[in-house]
Amino acid sequence: MRDYDEVIAFLGEWGPFQRLIFFLLSASIIPNGFNGMSVVFLAGTPEHRCRVPDAANLSSAWRNNSVPLRLRDGREVPHSCSRYRLATIANFSALGLEPGRDVDLGQLEQESCLDGWEFSQDVYLSTVVTEVWQEERSLRNHGCTDWLQLPADFLHQLGDVHCVICHRGHGPDLQLCGSLHTRFIPESPRWLISQRRFREAEDIIQKAAKMNNIAVPAVIFDSVEELNPLKQQKAFILDLFRTRNIAIMTIMSLLLWMLTSVGYFALSLDAPNLHGDAYLNCFLSALIEIPAYITAWLLLRTLPRRYIIAAVLFWGGGVLLFIQLVPVDYYFLSIGLVMLGKFGITSAFSMLYVFTAELYPTLVRNMAVGVTSTASRVGSIIAPYFVYLGAYNRMLPYIVMGSLTVLIGILTLFFPESLGMTLPETLEQMQKVKWFRSGKKTRDSMETEENPKVLITAF
Repeated sequence: MRDYDEVIAFLGEWGPFQRLIFFLLSASIIPNGFNGMSVVFLAGTPEHRCRVPDAANLSSAWRNNSVPLRLRDGREVPHSCSRYRLATIANFSALGLEPGRDVDLGQLEQESCLDGWEFSQDVYLSTVVTEVWQEERSLRNHGCTDWLQLPADFLHQLGDVHCVICHRGHGPDLQLCGSLHTRFIPESPRWLISQRRFREAEDIIQKAAKMNNIAVPAVIFDSVEELNPLKQQKAFILDLFRTRNIAIMTIMSLLLWMLTSVGYFALSLDAPNLHGDAYLNCFLSALIEIPAYITAWLLLRTLPRRYIIAAVLFWGGGVLLFIQLVPVDYYFLSIGLVMLGKFGITSAFSMLYVFTAELYPTLVRNMAVGVTSTASRVGSIIAPYFVYLGAYNRMLPYIVMGSLTVLIGILTLFFPESLGMTLPETLEQMQKVKWFRSGKKTRDSMETEENPKVLITAF
């Protein structure tokens, strides 16, 4: 009885058909990157300070000193959440008193930004934050203090501000461009066989052989019983938790994907907060991913999966933890370490797709990758909150991310190895995974040696 790999061996491993499929699948990443990372700029928070109304009767000296200063990154900047009480400084201005000379600013009472904020346009001309504030001012001009008081036509206009157009307009365009190529990608013959759709699988294989300029047999599958391991089975999401081994592997995979995603997206979103030009930092953050992916590709070709994934996670987490030891004035060293940390986490993230697909059998492989990828989306949702930790301590995001990255690197070592193992076809084969190597050969292990299609792992 031949298996699937033996049946399609005549196609070769890297012909024009395989290269075309690889290119089409890779092409979707380009628009996805635009759509996913555009939030770094669209939702950026520019430098801002409390707004002082133009109608306020203040001298130029008091207007320039209406907002208290605070120390940030070694320099004094206007406070973004408070100002001096407007009525008080207006009274001092009317009396002709000068700030700093006649009045001690440190003794003045402060109040919140009752009239909103003024945003700097040195870095961003317009973002979601500035647009929302402009719309809020429009609400006040309409005499409304409650959203429910607004007329329906104004609410409709509110949904069409520039920042929303960027999300609802260009975003769908990028997604549409990214999905057009999928119509040219054929279904997986292996999956079609698992669903007993032999004729469709055979048509795809024949087209692949024609593209590779290879003579194709008149009949590829002699009988439906020839590929018995791929007999039709119904798969449900609960199959990922059917047995103790599979459940443990699934839970570990969910944690691995989610926490790796937290590190990847948190470092990406934090790039504008680094010292220096925000656009240059974002460019460097994206540029470092190119060698990270190349490194991941080279490592996956020859080395054990779990060890290389753990190694790059240890590298990324260790570098992030080291940042707290860098002196405050060594900005370039800190930025370099952040980029090296993202290098390690990006490499690990890209390897997870291959590793997870190799661990699960054909019947639930797509489901497993989909579920774990969903866990990574949860991680991307959590990631901004790690960035926000920098408001309390600039080093806190790196300490937390570095610690979690090292911990999941340790967790990776407990996964079974998949390098050099034939892909499991059924849940029954996956259930024979061994977590620890025993000194004695059991009956199951002896049967495994006779059946190389079973995924064999040891820790």
